[in-house]
Amino acid sequence: MKFSVESFRAWENRRVTLLGMSGVGKTYLSALLRDHDWFHYSGDYRIGTRYLDEPILDLIKQQAMQVAFLRDLLRRDWIYIRNNIKVHDLGPVLSFVGKPGDPERGGVPLADFERRQAQYREAEIAAMRDVPEFIRKAQDIYGYRHFVNDVGGSLCELDEPSVIDLLVEHTLILYIQVTDQEEEDKLIARAQSDPKPLYYRPAFLREQLETYLREQGLEYAAEMDPDDFTRWVFPRLFRSRIPRYEAIARPHGYTVTSREVAGVRDEADFLDLLETAIARAG
Repeated sequence: MKFSVESFRAWENRRVTLLGMSGVGKTYLSALLRDHDWFHYSGDYRIGTRYLDEPILDLIKQQAMQVAFLRDLLRRDWIYIRNNIKVHDLGPVLSFVGKPGDPERGGVPLADFERRQAQYREAEIAAMRDVPEFIRKAQDIYGYRHFVNDVGGSLCELDEPSVIDLLVEHTLILYIQVTDQEEEDKLIARAQSDPKPLYYRPAFLREQLETYLREQGLEYAAEMDPDDFTRWVFPRLFRSRIPRYEAIARPHGYTVTSREVAGVRDEADFLDLLETAIARAG
């Protein structure tokens, strides 16, 4: 959706999709707006509770069945396992997606990792296709006036134009851009210390694996330290996504900076920032 400042001010039921890397402030803004009559739709929460719930539980049960005591309880149906994902804690999804590398060091074999990546991609596409229905539910069932779509950082990686078209049709796209080295360094450090589930385009993953293995003098992905590979690849992933975000935001939405977002303290600040972004684009 595109607006003038005047038409945006007249928009009675606002619907905004927040686009950008994990850590730029999407969930911060969403949580803030939730206290001001905005429905917070978390794409990653929807993925974990709806589209990856069964695969996550299957993985947990597979691990539990290797313990004789738990195997007996599960086979007799005396216990059950439940996914307890939270909007601010995506641990079950993170554990499911995993990291490629040596299984002895907590890594996932490459074939399994690629399969889970494909499942994650399909789950994210499905979660974004649910947005129009949740816009309706937010207003008709729960009585929220406004809607904020807190998408995963990998939306730009999906290579599924119909998803972008759907979000553009139903929401205003707001891209949160990292514009300086200091902010970029902070985001990378935050992502490395508090990781989120990561999706890699297959071609990008193959290219980066080849480079990493060559630099480390390794022959197979199964020899990699999974944590070291993830730390190494994230800055490259971050920079590869920038032109992809811009390719969505430039024709379809508006752009603000992570520094501007850090200055938002309430709904009024957020709306002022949106008006600033709209005016800049005009």
